Amino acid sequence: MRCELCDAVGGELLRQDGLCRVVLVADAWYPGFCRVILNRHVKEMSDLDEDERSGLMRVVLAVEKGVREVLRPDKVNLASLGNMTPHIHWHVIPRFADDRHFPNSIWGEAQRDGVAHTTDAIAARLRQAIQVALPDV
Repeated sequence: MRCELCDAVGGELLRQDGLCRVVLVADAWYPGFCRVILNRHVKEMSDLDEDERSGLMRVVLAVEKGVREVLRPDKVNLASLGNMTPHIHWHVIPRFADDRHFPNSIWGEAQRDGVAHTTDAIAARLRQAIQVALPDV
């Protein structure tokens, strides 16, 4: 079985180490939408050892912090579903009260027309904010 997260980077690479990578998803409706993707194919968080779980969550929270600093969203959604792609990855999604789906999940029914945004300048700012939040890597 093919796995899109094993076969491709999955977005614009913001950071990578031996455990995981952080990518910026190209989604004009949700600027700053990032994924934290485990570098090996594992389906469940409970299959990781304690150090891997802690390390992965440290990165997820650093990305959340960076997203909050750079974009100042009304809320940040963290999600790890894996139903469509059973490979550990976390979604870090900045949410705004006027986005297409708010207050629903971005995978739910749209509530309004949204406004597409350019994400050109966001990547560099997020990369820097994540590096500040993870200075020892």
